[in-house]
Formats: sequence, C-alpha cells, structure tokens
Amino acid sequence: MLPKRLGLATPTMHGEELQYIQEAFDTNWIAPLGKNVDSFEAEMCAYLGTRGALAVSSCTAALHLAIKLCGLKPGEPVFCSDLTFSATVNPVSYEGGKQVLIDSEWDTWNMDPLALEKAFEKYPECRVVIVVNLYGTPAKLDKIREICDRHNAILIEDAAESLSSEYQGKKTGTFGRYNAISFNGNKIITSSGGGMLLSEDTSAVKKAFFWATQSKDPAPWYQHSEIGYNYRMSNVVAGIGRGQLLHLDEHRDRKVAIYERYKKGLEGLPLQMNPYTDDARPNHWLSCVILDEDCTVTPGDVIAALGQENIESRYIWKPMHMQPVFADCDFIQVADRSVGEEVFARGLCLPSDIKMTEEEQDYVISVIRGLFDK
Repeated sequence: MLPKRLGLATPTMHGEELQYIQEAFDTNWIAPLGKNVDSFEAEMCAYLGTRGALAVSSCTAALHLAIKLCGLKPGEPVFCSDLTFSATVNPVSYEGGKQVLIDSEWDTWNMDPLALEKAFEKYPECRVVIVVNLYGTPAKLDKIREICDRHNAILIEDAAESLSSEYQGKKTGTFGRYNAISFNGNKIITSSGGGMLLSEDTSAVKKAFFWATQSKDPAPWYQHSEIGYNYRMSNVVAGIGRGQLLHLDEHRDRKVAIYERYKKGLEGLPLQMNPYTDDARPNHWLSCVILDEDCTVTPGDVIAALGQENIESRYIWKPMHMQPVFADCDFIQVADRSVGEEVFARGLCLPSDIKMTEEEQDYVISVIRGLFDK
C-alpha cells in the first residue's frame, strides 16, 4: 500500500500564483474586477489565438451564457454529447431547452458525426449543438462543425477537459461559435474554480459580460431591463489562474508522459487506452482504459484493488441518457449497441496526477497487472 493517498488529479501549484494574489491584496482588488481578471482573459486569448474571453465563476456558467447567446427558446431541441459530465447538458434546462443526446463513436469516445447527421434528419429545426472533448481528447471537430454549418446550427465547444489539446494544428476551445473551458480543481490548470467563455465574436462576449454582472443598465442608479447572473470571476481567483497558465504546456507534457507510461506498462493485457485520431494532439487530462469485451476482470475489480492500495481511480462518466434526470430525453445512436454504454460498462479512469512519480505509477501498473496474473 502506498504511504499516502494517490489522487486521480489534484492541483499542482508553483509559486507564481502567490505573486498575483499578493498584488490583488496590495491593490485592494478583491472583488470580481481588476487587473488579474483582465490580464487572465487577455493571456488566455493570446495562448489560444482567439479574440474574446470572459472569465466567470465556472465552466457551467460559461456554457449557460453560451446557450443564452444562441437565443434558445423553451422547448427547443439541443444536440448534446451523451458521454460527458452533467454540467455539459444541465444549462440547456436553465434556458428551458430539451436535450437530445448523441451517442459516441469508437475512434475518440466523443460525439459520433454519423449520429449527429441522423439527429438532424429527425430534428431539422435544431439550432444548437454542444460537443465535448472527453478526457482531453478532441472530437472530430472538423466534421461536426461542417455538419452544423450545413444545417445552420450554432456549435458550442465544451473544452472543459481539453485546454491545450490540439486538433489539426488548432487549439481546442476555438472551434465553436462559443466555447467554454474549466479551471476546476482537478483540471489541467486550476484557479481553484472558475471557467471562461471564449468567442471570436467580441460583441457577443460583451453581451455575456452584461448578463454575468447582473445585467446592470448604463444608468446612474441600479436599473435592470433583463435578468442577470452573478457569474463574474474574482480578481483573487484570476490571479491563481494567471500563475497556473505559465505552466500549462508543462502540465500537458507531463500528462502525455503519464499516458504513454500506462500504455507501455499495460501492454499485453486485455485492455486498450482511451483512443484518439492521428490528427489530434490530446492533453490526456485523464488516462483511461477500456477492458476487452470478454475480459473477466471488471472496472469495479480494478477500482477496488487500487483503492485497497490507497490509490484513487474512477468509473467513466455515466452517459447522460442513462441518468434518471434525463430519462425522458431522446437518444440518437447508429450502432446496434450504444458506444457510450459500452465505454461506461468496461472503462475506468486511472490516476493521472502530474505530481505522481514514476515509481508510484509503476506501482499502479503492478497492481493492475496483478489482477490478470491470478
């Protein structure tokens, strides 16, 4: 057993974060305004090569604002990646829309372009599509965007897990009309919480800023003509994010090394690593495996064995169409069996903390291999 708990993915701090936090204290900019917020937005735009950014309290808030920018009306269908965390699809309900859940494909575990085409055949009136880059692996974003363009639908890219990943040489978080990234504590960089809305449409970002700051009209008193939200990121939190951003590529490279070590160390076992296409460069936020269909070892067996050794691992996200809260949502698939259900049933996430030593990772590998040597 490891002497201390080995987490799935925990924050890795470097020190520069404190400098920006101290500056916020020294200048008394503790509120959700100030230099750190403005600079964090500008620095993220420079990193991604996009024009507009709005730092907010969470990626969920960013997705909500993105959906609101689409002008979604109550009852309208929204096509959503099915294999994801619920935060991707919950904001559709905030605006009164109806989720139509799109199955995954085997190449990336992400939204299946063929299932998306099938969904448009059934719901030609759909105007909004939300695609996820699962565990940092880019979806087939070119095909999905082409389908959206052909059907005059707005693409929202949920890049919460894929910051620093690339697809066809372009950073994720830039493929949709509106895009969202996350700085939650378990993400590749963290601000302890928070997220960011991204778009080339700077006028749309300005409108989102208006909503995110309680929709205050330009009047000499507090006046509101629209419903607003308290979604702005604090200047202290943004300071943490600025310090983390300095190390983003370093974090990505470490995540990639962890993935490759698992791939080599688990070679020969009846399992496969989470896949990606040749034109993608994932950040490998979480390294995952899927057990072969005829494997007698289950994800629960692996999770239990690692847990006994003080090692955290987790099941793959449970698909949204299997969630009780979305039981009445339509689900579109093209395969005889749902790909997302198969990945959930046979997959798990391995510890991917960038502070994990090679010796600790080798121990994780040895525990897993031991299950198959019995």
